[in-house]
Amino acid sequence: MPTWNSRGLRGSTLEDMLNRTNEKYRESKLALVQKIPTPITPIEIDKDSRHITLAYFEQKSTVDYIGAVQGIPVCFDAKECAEDTFPLQNIHEHQVEFMRQWQQQDGIAFILISYTHRDLFYYMRFEEMYEFWNRAEAGGRKSVGWDELDPGYFLPEVAGILVPYLNMIQKDLESR
Repeated sequence: MPTWNSRGLRGSTLEDMLNRTNEKYRESKLALVQKIPTPITPIEIDKDSRHITLAYFEQKSTVDYIGAVQGIPVCFDAKECAEDTFPLQNIHEHQVEFMRQWQQQDGIAFILISYTHRDLFYYMRFEEMYEFWNRAEAGGRKSVGWDELDPGYFLPEVAGILVPYLNMIQKDLESR
C-alpha cells in the first residue's frame, strides 16, 4: 500500500495557487471547482506538533479538482514538472480511466502542468494526454517532450488570476 510522508509537500505551491484561483472564479460566479482531498489513514502522529508524519492512502484517488464551469462538469489533475520532459508515470491508470469516463459523460477532463523552471502552465486536453498515454502503453516513449506540446494551450497571463485556465476550457470545447 502506498505511504505518504510529511516531507512530500511537493506541489503545495501549485495547489495553493489553484485554490486561490478557484476561490476567485467562485467569487466572480464563473465556476465552482473544489479540491478533492485524498483519504488517508494516519499511522504516526508527532505528539508535539500533532501533525501526521506517516499515513497510508485509504483508496486510489480520482483527480485533484472537480466542479462545474458555467454548467459544464470539469475535472482535472495538477502536476508540477521541473524539466522540459513530463514523465507519464506522474499520471496513474485509475486517473486516466476516471477522466475517460468523465469525458464520456460530456464533461471536460484535463491535466494542468506547471513547468516550474519556465514559470509556465500548460493545459493538456484529455485527448492529447490519452494519445501520449496510449503511445507509452504500446511500448513507445513514456514521457512528453516540450516540443510535442501544442503552443496554443499554454496559459496566458491574466491580471488577478494566478492560474487562468478558464479560457483553455473554452478553447477545448470549441475544438470538439
